[in-house]
Amino acid sequence: MSKYEEKTLETKPIFNGRIIALQVDDVVLPDGQQAKREIVKHPGAVALIPVTVEGKIILVRQFRKALERTIIEIPAGRIEPGEDPKLTAIRELEEETGLGTKEITYLQTFATSPGFADEIIHLYVAKELYPIDNPAEGDEDEFIDVLEVTIEEAEKMVAKGEIYDAKTAFAVLYAKHELKN
Repeated sequence: MSKYEEKTLETKPIFNGRIIALQVDDVVLPDGQQAKREIVKHPGAVALIPVTVEGKIILVRQFRKALERTIIEIPAGRIEPGEDPKLTAIRELEEETGLGTKEITYLQTFATSPGFADEIIHLYVAKELYPIDNPAEGDEDEFIDVLEVTIEEAEKMVAKGEIYDAKTAFAVLYAKHELKN
């Protein structure tokens, strides 16, 4: 046990939904005091940076109810129970963009909001993209527009707040430094 670790005394499930669960943990802090931690449990997700042969990146525009606004993001989605993250990435690319890939490369895994959620995202780059004749349909409650932009255009979208979420801003930064070579 590290000197920063908190020991869980009790976990109280609060909500168990289709996508997330919420629990409250009673913990003992490193100094011996007790505290409560509200934790969102999430099965994990994938996100990918689809790159065209011209070096452009594919983004999606959709409304996000939690933010009450439309934002522009890289394609992403929740991992189904027992699903390999790489297969999730391939599935999400097809469902959200109608594209397939001949080359998909894992980049890294990162936490999205470690102060209150255990969600992690596995990030991939997809190249050698091709259109799929009859792509799998996405979620019935998901309405998406597909965009193809240069890395410079994506940077401007970050600066203007059109790209508003961290995973996409990170992807744009990665693309600027690694994909231009």
